Amino acid sequence: MSVVSNETLQVALSKLENTVVEPKKKVAVAFSGGLDSTLCIVLAKQKYGADEVVPITVDVGQGEEEIQSGFDKAKQLGIDPYLLDFKDEFTNEWLTKAIKANSDYCGYPVSTSMTRQLIAAKVAEKAAELGCDAVMEGSSGKGNDQYRMHNVFKIFAPELDILVPVRDFDLTRNEELALCEHFGVPVTELIAGGDDKTLWCRSIASGGIGLETEIPDEVWMWYVPPTKAAETPTTVSITFEKGLPVALDGQAMELPALISKLNEIGGANAIGKIDIFEDGIMDLKSREIYEAPGAHIILKVHKDIESATLTKQQRKFKTMVDDQWGTLVYHGEWYQPLKSDLDAFVDSTQETVSGTWTIQLYKGNIDILKRDSAASLFRPEIRSIASTGFNQQLCGPAAIIRGLPFEVLALRDESMKNAQ
Repeated sequence: MSVVSNETLQVALSKLENTVVEPKKKVAVAFSGGLDSTLCIVLAKQKYGADEVVPITVDVGQGEEEIQSGFDKAKQLGIDPYLLDFKDEFTNEWLTKAIKANSDYCGYPVSTSMTRQLIAAKVAEKAAELGCDAVMEGSSGKGNDQYRMHNVFKIFAPELDILVPVRDFDLTRNEELALCEHFGVPVTELIAGGDDKTLWCRSIASGGIGLETEIPDEVWMWYVPPTKAAETPTTVSITFEKGLPVALDGQAMELPALISKLNEIGGANAIGKIDIFEDGIMDLKSREIYEAPGAHIILKVHKDIESATLTKQQRKFKTMVDDQWGTLVYHGEWYQPLKSDLDAFVDSTQETVSGTWTIQLYKGNIDILKRDSAASLFRPEIRSIASTGFNQQLCGPAAIIRGLPFEVLALRDESMKNAQ
């Protein structure tokens, strides 16, 4: 039974027919198996007349199930995608930088912003290697990914044309669905708009969530609502070395395994749901839904360790650097030279960001129970009002000196008043 009207299909077909495009011979498609990229496969042949279509799937840690789903759809379409495995690069060269920089943009732990650029880089490199004359991807003209991928395509394969059919034919989601049904393109979406997942963060129906849209419980992969979450708190300890988490409850773990475990533990304790207004690259707001239990926990602990181990001046300046880092990466500028400069500063601050923090997770809350770091600058034997760490009388003259600028302000105000 059709899920869209015949009128919608006719409008979509009319858009295809009336939009003039330049024919292509060999097109590389960034293929995830989602609705957009799957439709791209058909349009590359039907509309652009490509003699050869090269689907390229880049594994950045979205999981075997999602990749297999994409390959199952590819089989139905009679295509055989290249599978490029870059999970390690995403973890070791991208995600580690994101943690050190407290990755955040409008409350979102930068993730899809990174994977889109890594995928674009690898697709462009492979397309150039295979002698393609164009690269194609499934972004909407209303979203952010078109800019992220375009930037990176132009860095790694500037000679190739960039095709973005959903945008360039001005297709709505329903029109895409109508075309998929018309061309026999397999579609599976739990929620309109689909999702995008890595271990770090999962984006749900990006750009398709309205103010009144209710998110059904079955949509969540890790997150459990508070009413269904564990009734007893969970206590865990996380050990950081030079800005990165390396152990959980005293057991050394590789970063992917550690994040995966925290997704499980955090999600079970109602941690990780993000529901925000996001200011997109075009300065248009959208309501965005994410789940990121592991990222939520790691970033909270990382920031707290920094607060204990960095100086006041480092913390204040790094806050600005972190904000600029998140903004650059969100806006598709991973390969912007300034981003590398910021990485260098961030790395230099992380030498002392080490320690073991014990936290309690319960019904969406993260409480820090114990902080243990040899690099901590917190010295109660000096600072505590209960200690005799230094002679307080020494601060009297210091306070007088620090107050002199305010005394000068008062004198100026009095002079101005008398001069009137």
